[in-house]
Amino acid sequence: MIRNAEESIMDLTYQKEIHITEEHIDKNHHVNNVQYVHWVEEIAGEHWDSLKHKTEFAEFAWILVDHHIQYKKQVFLNDVITVKTYPKPPEGIKQPRKVEFYCKDKLVVDSDTLWVLVDLKTQKIKRLESDWLDNIFEES
Repeated sequence: MIRNAEESIMDLTYQKEIHITEEHIDKNHHVNNVQYVHWVEEIAGEHWDSLKHKTEFAEFAWILVDHHIQYKKQVFLNDVITVKTYPKPPEGIKQPRKVEFYCKDKLVVDSDTLWVLVDLKTQKIKRLESDWLDNIFEES
């Protein structure tokens, strides 16, 4: 079956659940906005760690260069959120990534980020081929 790029990328979705505890709550009694930024970086790293062995870039690192986040609803102590992330089609040297946070099946936070891949030995940005994500999918 021939798949389009969008279907392939969606198959690269990674997700996890987070149980909200006191450490996530701010003085306004909801999850602190800065906590979401931390989770965006954390889940992107976890996702890459689960995929990098399928690439020739296992020794490279992703660096966050742009981050947009929209807070739609508040989340409170003892709530459970589902965090989903997936890469979007590359844009030149930048790799877009979507991160979505759901609570009770409602989108509560939406994040779009741009990353660059850096060769840790040379400290240079690696330009990826536009179809590099297809190669990961083929090996999944």
